[in-house]
Amino acid sequence: MRDFVITTESNSDLPISYIRENNIGVIPHYYQVEDRVYGDGVELSYKEFYDQMRKKKSVSTMPSNPIVIERIFREYAEEGKDVLHISFSSALSPGFENVQTTAEKVMKEHPEMNILVIDTLSASLAEALVIMKAVELKKEGCSMEDTAKILGEFIPHCCVLFTVDDLNHLYRGGRLSKTTAVVGTLANIKPILYIDDDGKLVSLSKSIGRVKSLQMLADLMGEHLGEYKDEQITIGIIHGDCEADALYLQNYIKEKYGYEDFMIQPIGPSIGAHSGPGTVALAFLGEKR
Repeated sequence: MRDFVITTESNSDLPISYIRENNIGVIPHYYQVEDRVYGDGVELSYKEFYDQMRKKKSVSTMPSNPIVIERIFREYAEEGKDVLHISFSSALSPGFENVQTTAEKVMKEHPEMNILVIDTLSASLAEALVIMKAVELKKEGCSMEDTAKILGEFIPHCCVLFTVDDLNHLYRGGRLSKTTAVVGTLANIKPILYIDDDGKLVSLSKSIGRVKSLQMLADLMGEHLGEYKDEQITIGIIHGDCEADALYLQNYIKEKYGYEDFMIQPIGPSIGAHSGPGTVALAFLGEKR
């Protein structure tokens, strides 16, 4: 059985320490602030990035670069390793297609190599749950093919719910009409959204006020848990430079459900550029998305 490596993209929002400890290969996604591009070794800190957004600086994102993907895959080919790539949702970015197309090209040049590309149909720490499951299975001695098969059954149970603080970022990203954004902002409406089974961003509910929206994330979580109530890997809480709100949500969930294992992470720029400062998301395993 050939050895294999697990790779993913920079927008899985996993801690750097976990990535290094488990030798996970990372393909960068890119972001731009005004006229400068970041994302391949040159980065803004999370605080710097979100401060730029608060100052109304122009921000945009770009998917993975096929040239960079090809270089990374060829390096693994030269090491005699196969690749299990765990990707950001294909419905939210062309990055999946970039990786899939490049993988086919590299495999033609290296017929002894196998690259499997898994579409998580998810994002951020919900995508990270899939990566963590893959790492666990690899450590147990599962082959790459068996790992991929198990992940296919696991992915529909990786849930993510989130709320944003500023509706205008969703408007600029084409997720809301301008009228809805303006009226919602005036009424202090905080939408609750989720990523559905097709990997698309969908509106689920709405709340009035910040605290209520955070509580609603936890309350809705309970409706999704089902038989996975006691099967959590970790509870992921991701935030757009608003750690105090993330900690509030953590404590609310602790009191409501008794969970103790949490991973709290900032939302990286390639996702945060679309959701904005003040976004809070909740990732967990559930019976349904």
